[in-house]
Amino acid sequence: MLHVIEQSNDPAIRKLRKNYISPSETTAVIDHIIRGVLESSPLILINTTTGCLCDGPERIRTFKADPMFKELVSSMTTEWDNEQILRVVTGFFGYVMFSHAWQGHEPLFQDVSAVKSVWNLPITPLNEKLQNFCKETRRLGHNWAWSDTCCIDKTTSAILNQSLTSMYKWYADSAATLVFLAGIAHPSQPGDLTRSFWMTRAWTLQELLAPKVMFFYDSDWKPYLGNIGVNHKESPEIMQELADAIKIPRGTIVTFSPDDLGVCEKLRLASTRNATVKEDVAYSLIGIFKSDIRPHYGEGADALGHLLEEVVARFGEVTVLAWSGKSSSYNSCLPASISVYNQTPYYPPSLEGEEMETCIAELRGKLPHLDALGIYSQINVLPPARFATRRLHLPCVVFPVRRLGIQETRRGNEKLYRARVSGLGRVEFTTADDLSLHRPQKFVFAHPWIRHIRGPSDEVVLGGDPGVDIDLDSDSGFDAGSDDVVIHSPLHDVSAPRVDEYTRALQMIARLGQPFSALLLVQQPNGEYKRVATENEIVVSGLGTDIMRSKTIQAKVLEIL
Repeated sequence: MLHVIEQSNDPAIRKLRKNYISPSETTAVIDHIIRGVLESSPLILINTTTGCLCDGPERIRTFKADPMFKELVSSMTTEWDNEQILRVVTGFFGYVMFSHAWQGHEPLFQDVSAVKSVWNLPITPLNEKLQNFCKETRRLGHNWAWSDTCCIDKTTSAILNQSLTSMYKWYADSAATLVFLAGIAHPSQPGDLTRSFWMTRAWTLQELLAPKVMFFYDSDWKPYLGNIGVNHKESPEIMQELADAIKIPRGTIVTFSPDDLGVCEKLRLASTRNATVKEDVAYSLIGIFKSDIRPHYGEGADALGHLLEEVVARFGEVTVLAWSGKSSSYNSCLPASISVYNQTPYYPPSLEGEEMETCIAELRGKLPHLDALGIYSQINVLPPARFATRRLHLPCVVFPVRRLGIQETRRGNEKLYRARVSGLGRVEFTTADDLSLHRPQKFVFAHPWIRHIRGPSDEVVLGGDPGVDIDLDSDSGFDAGSDDVVIHSPLHDVSAPRVDEYTRALQMIARLGQPFSALLLVQQPNGEYKRVATENEIVVSGLGTDIMRSKTIQAKVLEIL
């Protein structure tokens, strides 16, 4: 019809052209929407009808060969219905993700490419697993399926890295995720899911949390517990089983966002899971932490170091230091294994209300204004923790060790040590490290939980700019490897300290007086420190409200190797 209008000899008829849209214009609009949809789709998907591996352009060709494309174009003559276009496009290009535990020689990208289709693969249990996944995806009404076995060309590092960093989003944006529980016999029973091998694998944590729609299947590809609902994430029974097992709220599993959980909770969830390849312990958490680390197979356990370093760098988050066990070769303040985060670290009880008022009253009678405000100023000007070339620059309150001795030798090469510590008194700890007692060596206990000490009012810096910081690389009074931080105190500018500032300072000192989990550090020849890995967390008594101890507080930034 448009051709007739355009070729008409009647000018009035030709003017009618502007009231209509051409198929080519509609196609251009559809193409634009397709590109937007494919931007968040996996690079390669399986066509569940042909079994072929298809990239984005091939999926577009398949769509345009489908009668629904021609129907969509021809249905729009006077204006574009973007909602309808998006509905048709997302319906066609929607994909289903596969979640399973690898069991051996799974069919790889090269295996499927060689035979052109998943339906042409030799008959083996693992090939049948992939084929059954594709059949179930097609039965659910979807054209495209993704499996980590054959939809990533792992021989191409750029594709592999892009896939690893995008995988969380692929699961989150999928039409559904199908979970195959190979070890669960039919009929399945309550509790089978949380006892399954699938629950122990590193990658399956994001595969559980990211999707909005999930279906669990037993070894016969029958729905878990016989649940034939439209989404197992809407099953209270299944979700409660999972919530009880991993100890997070059911609603968090159902509608998970990376912002829903703190760093400690994420690390705890990951701590009980294993990976065949060391690097995957960290790479499987890229999406959950919204991390920017670049995968590099071959770095081994350093991958975990890179991830934890980024957590500290991005969030100033030092709770990653709350562990006991063996140190990483990456940095002595980081653990060698993520499993240590399954421990429950010590957290001091909240100090507030009447208990806080009692502490403040006791301190107010002992600690003069200027002394209290001096301590407050020292702690408030500490910068956030940061990493540089694998060195941790850690703001902390430091307690020097005056005397150190061995109390007894325990199993293996572990020894029980007893230390006399300035401000803390007697402290005992067990370590397998051989601490030299025969040559001069400086040990300190560090209180790194500065956010806790500052409390909810840490945004106020007495007498100065709230954004004040210390330049760790400058020569203006600070040496990152030394014991001394020169604090340019603003106290000389304070002629009449306000009561609220004094009270805030006393609150901070009261929190500093609580018991805390301490890090034991030993100074190196060049002035830096290393953490001494201990077998158990070192919980020390804190300063209490001892006025003489409070006066000797040293707030510093230590450089730790």
